[in-house]
Amino acid sequence: MRVLFVSAPLVGHLYPMVPLARAMRDAGHDVLIASGGDAARTQPAGLPVRDIAPGFDIGTIARRLMLRHPLIARAELAGTAGTRGVSLLFAAVNEGLADAVVALVDEWAPDLVVHEPLAVAGALAAARAGVPAVLHGSSLFDDAELARVVGDAMRRPRMDGVPPATAILRTAPASLVGHRTGTPMRPVPYGGDGSLPDDLREPSARPRILVSRSTVAGPAGGDLMGAVVAAAPDVDAEFVLVRPSERLIRRAGLLTTGPDTGAAPDAPSRAGGSNIRAVGWIPLAEALAGCAAIVHHGGTGTILAALAAGVPQLVVPGPGDRRHNAEVVAARGAGLAVAPRRITADHLRRLLTDPGLAKAAGEVRDEIAAMPAPADVAATLP
Repeated sequence: MRVLFVSAPLVGHLYPMVPLARAMRDAGHDVLIASGGDAARTQPAGLPVRDIAPGFDIGTIARRLMLRHPLIARAELAGTAGTRGVSLLFAAVNEGLADAVVALVDEWAPDLVVHEPLAVAGALAAARAGVPAVLHGSSLFDDAELARVVGDAMRRPRMDGVPPATAILRTAPASLVGHRTGTPMRPVPYGGDGSLPDDLREPSARPRILVSRSTVAGPAGGDLMGAVVAAAPDVDAEFVLVRPSERLIRRAGLLTTGPDTGAAPDAPSRAGGSNIRAVGWIPLAEALAGCAAIVHHGGTGTILAALAAGVPQLVVPGPGDRRHNAEVVAARGAGLAVAPRRITADHLRRLLTDPGLAKAAGEVRDEIAAMPAPADVAATLP
């Protein structure tokens, strides 16, 4: 069977689909990924990728929409827009993708199209070719509803007449988001094919806390890493900053090799004598195995990776879905939702010492482990 995976042209949208794509390939199917931007510049897990959005720039599209819809833009930046902002933004993205995805489906003739909620151009192309489409969940919002509002907001081409997905794969644990229709599938973290520095594989003398930021440039809800750097000296822990900004590196006296290049340095660097170090791009899921906690921006992929590892997390309520995500984690008891300007040493110590956080994180870890693996789900797809 030929299986086409379609994602919006962003790494954070493509990577959650890689485990299923890899499982389909390993089962003997012919797999192709359609994406763009940074997501199309690599071959994740050795899978072939077709660039369907050359020159893609999410910032340009977002700025244009912010000028056109200032009230929604303000709510989106505050994280209170729900799905209103994301529907407008990704409707515009999909209007730009649709022709390329339709052409690719005509050319490659897949037997099945798998798409994520913000890549409804995949469903449109599948419907026009008369092949089934599967919706691959990747959000803590309702994935089917998210896909619907994006499709409804599209001006051209219309989604009228596009049938419902043949299957909906739910990757969000039910204890976080409630029970939804669809097939549960274990969210297997994938953070690229890079390697973890050797000293992050070794046990740490003190508890290790990862601090990560978004892969997408733009407003991120405040100076998350700067807040942690300010509080870290009062916490008996080792802090690992993943891809800190050049500005923070200079301000905190950190030395590292190209934190934004996507390649981890041979040896993470330290501020002289401190408990803070900086690394470049690392596979977060692998790094979490040796960590006691993580502080991050609120992306769904990072949240699920931390939950899969049973690691308590501090999530910053930021723009877009990040406030919603942070509140979901806090409501489950598996982490804290704290704005950057309010982060204190007490919050960071609580991540390490609060038995309630550890218990809830462990419960969700076990829940995720009990969900069907991508390889098991792959065997059931049409």
